[in-house]
Amino acid sequence: MSAGHPDHALAGRIEQGIHRLDLRIYWEDTDAGGIVYHAGYVRFMERGRTDFLRLAGIRQSELAAGPDGILFAVRHMELDFLKPARLDDLLQVTTAVEEIAGARLVMRQAVHRGGETLVAARVTVAAISPEGRPRRIPMPIRAALGSGTAAAAD
Repeated sequence: MSAGHPDHALAGRIEQGIHRLDLRIYWEDTDAGGIVYHAGYVRFMERGRTDFLRLAGIRQSELAAGPDGILFAVRHMELDFLKPARLDDLLQVTTAVEEIAGARLVMRQAVHRGGETLVAARVTVAAISPEGRPRRIPMPIRAALGSGTAAAAD
């Protein structure tokens, strides 16, 4: 994808192997007390992973429609909720590849407010066929994501 593509401005940025996506907390993200509901962090991290792949030149819609029909599905998530986010907070979701092996992609993610880590996560994503069978992650995707041994997402 070229830097002039319209998605580029909305996708965050990659710095030293770490994708950074800024986002604001709106009423729709919170409970009645103005605190982010726990499932909201899962949505924020999904946006981070998707935009990280997009900036790396991997369009999931094209990958799914391609001749090999590869989809990415979350297989496992470990989340550590450390501090709450609140209405109007400006957050940053960080995403980094920890490991690429066979049909598995492991990513470290975190949600930050300023210098504070609010949520830390380790997410295992499986590459699968449209029928749900494991698919080896192709070399071009591995290359686009680097060696697969990036540092933790801060």
